[in-house]
Amino acid sequence: MDATQLIHPLLALALAPLMAGIVNKTKSAFAGRNGPPVLQPYRDLWRLLHKGAVYSRTTSWILRAGPIVSLAAVVTALAMLPFGGTAAPLSFAGDLIVFAYLFGLVRFLMVAAALDTGSSFEGMGASREVTFSALAEPALLLALAALARMAGSPSLSGLLAGAVANPAVSIPVLLLAAAAVGIVLLAENARIPVDDPNTHLELTMIHEVMILDTSGPDLAFAGYAALLKQWAFAALLVGVLVPWRTGVLWADVALALAAMAAVAVGIGVVESTMARLRLVRVPQLLLAAVACAALAVVLVLR
Repeated sequence: MDATQLIHPLLALALAPLMAGIVNKTKSAFAGRNGPPVLQPYRDLWRLLHKGAVYSRTTSWILRAGPIVSLAAVVTALAMLPFGGTAAPLSFAGDLIVFAYLFGLVRFLMVAAALDTGSSFEGMGASREVTFSALAEPALLLALAALARMAGSPSLSGLLAGAVANPAVSIPVLLLAAAAVGIVLLAENARIPVDDPNTHLELTMIHEVMILDTSGPDLAFAGYAALLKQWAFAALLVGVLVPWRTGVLWADVALALAAMAAVAVGIGVVESTMARLRLVRVPQLLLAAVACAALAVVLVLR
């Protein structure tokens, strides 16, 4: 294995909290506040790792296993994702299916952990998470299928090979796939307009309500897994929007990192300029993502 293949996993592990800090800083700028430091997510994780965990007598090993196994699944998914012209350390035919369903595994584990507590609030959040994921997953899979068909490769590492060979077809497909992936990014990471990551109202929460009984290192693992998951979807979006390569490795990596920062700023702008949608409107947004991805598939198959 080439050492350059480890660049993306190492960058993700190191910079995923920084991306969240950029999002928070952007939102603070729109609100006219200084806001927390960009490095605050690192401090939060460090603080949680040094706290003790509290477990209810009604819970089992499922609550303890959920966060750490979810973190392992997200790291495995990151190992399948190319970045800035570097190949993924874990690549094989059909890995895009495994990539999508590793996040399905993360969802299952966190939902199971939430239900394990026996809390009606956490059960409500788990129900919403599963409902919305039933629409987000088809959008992601259709977008990946369109890109794979256009590139002629069933692997994420070759997904964008020759993506702009025929601009009349490839550019519309890339834009439609990017729109679908962008909406899925917001939905899968509990961002506005699907969910508000800063709310503390149980009746409106989705992701946050699922980890109400998680504490200490377990909460740090769950939070770090969420940050890495956000990085993974943002990296996929960057790969779709910026398929061109200079041929110089470090220049391509620097360009990809700049694009990641732009995505973080974009998330902050969206959250600062939009209100959270009513729950009954969220399926309509996700269906729009499915429609964009399906149209991309139709364009590729013409």
